[in-house]
Amino acid sequence: MVGALAAAVIALVASAAMAAGTLGTPFSGPSPTRDNSQGSYAGMMVGQDQGRYAPMMGGQGKSPYAGMMGSQGQGSSAGTTGSSMMGSMGMVWLPSNGVPVSSIPAARARATSAARAAGLHPGEVMWFDNGFYVELKDSAGKPATEVIIDPRNGTVSTEPGPAMMWNTRFGMMRANGGSAGAVDSAKARNIATSWLAATKPGTTIKSIDAYPGYFTLDLQHNGVVSGMMSVNSSTGAVWYHTWHGTFIAMEDN
Repeated sequence: MVGALAAAVIALVASAAMAAGTLGTPFSGPSPTRDNSQGSYAGMMVGQDQGRYAPMMGGQGKSPYAGMMGSQGQGSSAGTTGSSMMGSMGMVWLPSNGVPVSSIPAARARATSAARAAGLHPGEVMWFDNGFYVELKDSAGKPATEVIIDPRNGTVSTEPGPAMMWNTRFGMMRANGGSAGAVDSAKARNIATSWLAATKPGTTIKSIDAYPGYFTLDLQHNGVVSGMMSVNSSTGAVWYHTWHGTFIAMEDN
């Protein structure tokens, strides 16, 4: 069953407009499992649970996030995958322990436990009203991937969007070969700046980090963090992170 689902995912991704480069085999790091708990991130990959993130990858749920990863992308270069493409192929790094996470130190502790087996550690931690975002770094201090933490139950999962679909090291598919992308940091910044000027006037770039296969940028409006976006390092495609909610606080370690 898992093999059939994986094959379906690869076929769909290969035909999606946001796919970049040559797709490889699924990464074997975080477990491709579904968390059946009922927290705000519980149904992230399924679209049937009723948490705040429930329909994130599907479009069948009943929350403001319905269709988030479907056909409602921000322009022709936004990441769009189609309804329910991911099915039950979630990427859970650390299952729920049933304990709510209500602070940045608590979120960092969960991310530390989740990342240890992969030789990673948390860097930047951001707290939004929908949950926690955590940057994971390798032993050299370079950004490796991104995860989200369900504040209701502590589940740690790969962040949807670029971290899941574009990351060539820890994503669902790995690119063949290891050559650098055609888009460097300067080009990614220029692409993002142009996209923001056209779609979110007044929003500017706060910082930019290079991940395997893409760049992620923290955004700000009037000096206050307002969201995040990513730029594919091979194609220059843009993926705006619509799922976080309102910014509360952050800590960069």
